[in-house]
Amino acid sequence: MSTAHINAANKGDIAESILLPGDPLRAKYIAETFLENTKCYNKIRGMLGYTGTYKGVPISVQGSGMGMPSMGIYSYELINEYGVQNLIRVGSAGSFQEEIKLMDIVVGLCASTDSNWQHTYQLPGNLSCGCDFDLLMKVKKSADRLNTPIRAGNIVSCDVFYEDNPDWWKSWAKMGVLAVEMEAAALYMNAARFGAKAIALVTISDHFVTSGRLTAEEREKSFTNMMKMALEAAVQ
Repeated sequence: MSTAHINAANKGDIAESILLPGDPLRAKYIAETFLENTKCYNKIRGMLGYTGTYKGVPISVQGSGMGMPSMGIYSYELINEYGVQNLIRVGSAGSFQEEIKLMDIVVGLCASTDSNWQHTYQLPGNLSCGCDFDLLMKVKKSADRLNTPIRAGNIVSCDVFYEDNPDWWKSWAKMGVLAVEMEAAALYMNAARFGAKAIALVTISDHFVTSGRLTAEEREKSFTNMMKMALEAAVQ
């Protein structure tokens, strides 16, 4: 039953709960570091996907790529073709607020966007898409257990990485938006449309106020607190 983008042969090859890092090498790192009895079920386009167990519970992890079109494809197929019910994005983001530092973890209570993604739903207005409350409570419980602080609030999912106007982000910051990334809005909208649960956790890798930035290797391998938090939430 493989799809155009996922070649898992059977519906049961992918667990009902899945972590979605954008970087497929981060998916590989999560699988090899935290999961047991792992099996790679996807290599199409190099977008690696694995299923294993965490504390005895089946968990999958799937690279979702960059941007809302890519996240939209993978989340759609995972929900509608493979029956995935709980989708947890584990990604990186750029902070708009001085007090939110590099390596801080932000939970997207909702995801604003400058994308026209919602046009496919033929809505007569602008949708404010949010995370699932049950997953939010599980993430908060996991954060407390791990003694890892989180910040929760509005994030924005943008289509353009290299904006022409260097001050573009300041309007979002004035409205209290915490950080920018490129996938959460599409994930939240697909989950809402097809009856699944979704939440986005992001670790701050770039800072618009201080100009701080993590390396590519740090993005791949140093987000362990967020990874543990997501895994703990997934098995509750």
